[in-house]
Amino acid sequence: MQKNTPGVTVLRNLPVMGYVDNESHCEILFENVRIPVSNLLGEEGGGFAIAQARLGPGRIHHCMRAIGGAQYALELMCQRAAARVAFGKPLAEQGIIQDWIATSELEIEQARLLTLKAAWMIDTLGKKAAQKEIAMIKIAAPEVFTSVVNRAIQVFGGAGLSDDFPLASMWAHARTLHIVDGPDEVHKRAVARIVVRQLTQ
Repeated sequence: MQKNTPGVTVLRNLPVMGYVDNESHCEILFENVRIPVSNLLGEEGGGFAIAQARLGPGRIHHCMRAIGGAQYALELMCQRAAARVAFGKPLAEQGIIQDWIATSELEIEQARLLTLKAAWMIDTLGKKAAQKEIAMIKIAAPEVFTSVVNRAIQVFGGAGLSDDFPLASMWAHARTLHIVDGPDEVHKRAVARIVVRQLTQ
């Protein structure tokens, strides 16, 4: 379907967490829209199955991007901590900042390895066998991204909330990942069901 298809009206671009995405999130009105049979992908009524078939592997890509974002936030945090002096010494020498840096590194590496495992299972065993790992990383990667960016914002102080640095935008993007690939709670439910089945049969 093309934007100029009769009956399709783009009403407005929707900011997400105050930011307008370049890829755009729009409110679209469909009024008596007709799609030619030649434009049909697969069988009529099979759209949901097509969407579900790509969601697991496609969402792994989101997890990879989340981990990359967390890594970038950690790099910014370390650079700021090394350069900024408070109470007579660089922030990087303050115990709480060292804790945040170490915790962030641990979380990123754990998420990276779980993502690699999920991707490996998809490649070698198929996405059905990797359902638990896919659901787990869809919980873990956004959580790590959000947590690391949040710590980086704290290290930057008020500047971290401004648009002078990318952290506020990164946090908004990270926060959306807790919802856009399915709410965290849905993935936790899926993990719990699989674990119970695995450990009680």
